Amino acid sequence: MKKRYVELSSRERQIMDVVCRRRQATVSEIQSDLPEAPSASAVRTMLSRLEDKGWLDHRADGARNLYFPVEELRDLRRSALDRLMETFFEGSPVATTAAILDRDGDRMSLSELDQLLELIEQAKERERA
Repeated sequence: MKKRYVELSSRERQIMDVVCRRRQATVSEIQSDLPEAPSASAVRTMLSRLEDKGWLDHRADGARNLYFPVEELRDLRRSALDRLMETFFEGSPVATTAAILDRDGDRMSLSELDQLLELIEQAKERERA
């Protein structure tokens, strides 16, 4: 069964966000990046849960542990995007994309807009095949 980001608690998602953004992180780094940070002991407990659930792993780095995502960042991004689309856009990729363009369209370069058009064309070709 595929793990789903949406099934994590709010605090677990916050921890995953920190670890993914940093690519790897110590307990103190995670704690310093969390809003209303819990104790180091509580962070360790949540990290242990995320390891048990198969989201994180760690390796020793001297006296500390470095935590890192088990899945590729691409897969984690996809899962997080699924959660965002389900929560705010009724699962609609079109509504999600429209919101991004509404928010950032005027800040996107012509090159970035061309990249989006190319991705749309690739998706059309896959659909036709």
